Amino acid sequence: MCKNGIKEAAACIREGGVVAFPTETYYGLAADPDCEQAIERLFEIKKRELDQPLLLLVESRAALQQVVADVPETYIALMTRYWPGPLTLIFPAKPCVSKKITGGTDTVGVRISSHLVAQQLVAEMGKAITATSANISGMPPAVSAFDVKKIFQGSVDYILDGGATAAGLCSTILGIKNKKLTVFRKGQIDVVGDLGV
Repeated sequence: MCKNGIKEAAACIREGGVVAFPTETYYGLAADPDCEQAIERLFEIKKRELDQPLLLLVESRAALQQVVADVPETYIALMTRYWPGPLTLIFPAKPCVSKKITGGTDTVGVRISSHLVAQQLVAEMGKAITATSANISGMPPAVSAFDVKKIFQGSVDYILDGGATAAGLCSTILGIKNKKLTVFRKGQIDVVGDLGV
């Protein structure tokens, strides 16, 4: 992926656009989480219910402070072992995070992607971006730029073509419920085998 493509994609996001990009699981859809119009359009493109939260990607653990109010102690070892990678953790959200991102839950799901193109895009943005799967809600996600074009028929503003993704399973989503680590979505990381959750 050429640097120009990354720069153009980031510029598109800054202007309120929606960009498709590859991750270590599937293609995702990036929008600026601070731009309400972009988030509304993202929901519209995906035909997604407005009460469904959106996951975010950050560049580093230090960048969590942009969107996260607190880092639970039990997450430290998980982040050390599995980030970058397909593990999404649910944190208390900062008040500045849009209710459209949190789905009104006051929490936000965040991960650091291990895919080079995703990493470069987040780094170029210098802030968190959305990383919801590139699909119509309830349908299989895109595994290639070709899939993105076929699914969205031109409604996505820019596509970063990083080749085919690994596909398989989505990221595993973990959170804390009743003071215990809880699996909210099974995914690439076998939390039973690897974490004993």
